Amino acid sequence: MNTPKVLLIFSTIFSVFSTCANSETLTLDVQIPQLKVAEYHSPYVAVWLESKSRKSTQIAVWYDVKMADNEGQEWLKDIRQWWRRGGRSLDLPYDGITSATRGPGSHQITIDLNRAELKELKPGDYKLRIEAAREVGGRELIEIPLTLPLDKTALPISKNGTSELGKISLSLQTNN
Repeated sequence: MNTPKVLLIFSTIFSVFSTCANSETLTLDVQIPQLKVAEYHSPYVAVWLESKSRKSTQIAVWYDVKMADNEGQEWLKDIRQWWRRGGRSLDLPYDGITSATRGPGSHQITIDLNRAELKELKPGDYKLRIEAAREVGGRELIEIPLTLPLDKTALPISKNGTSELGKISLSLQTNN
């Protein structure tokens, strides 16, 4: 038995499991309020992380994915800030990011900080942006300032929307 090789293999396996065991995720809670309106449509929602230079990293896009002939994609431009900041250049549906709209209630988005696009981000100031637009309704944009690497003492963070979005909260989860 070659002890150094066994120790190296064991050390590598332990390192991989340690990394997985101590991985961190951000949990974004997005509340969509119940509105008392004559004609209600679930909002289209986009979530992205934006650098000071306005480079965006996509987190989530909720839209009507089941409309015939991908017609739901046509209305994505109503999420105006997101559309201008990178939405129009996405090839949708984008695996792992796009999904169906959500109705009133509280919804969670899990952001894996080990995702390649997020791990490549340089240290500095960013904004987590959450934008909602609703047919026959309004639009709203909420920004949460973040500094990378994350200061764990600065989390959780909460903001309140005023119309299309309710309470938005961001927290850090360590998965042991």
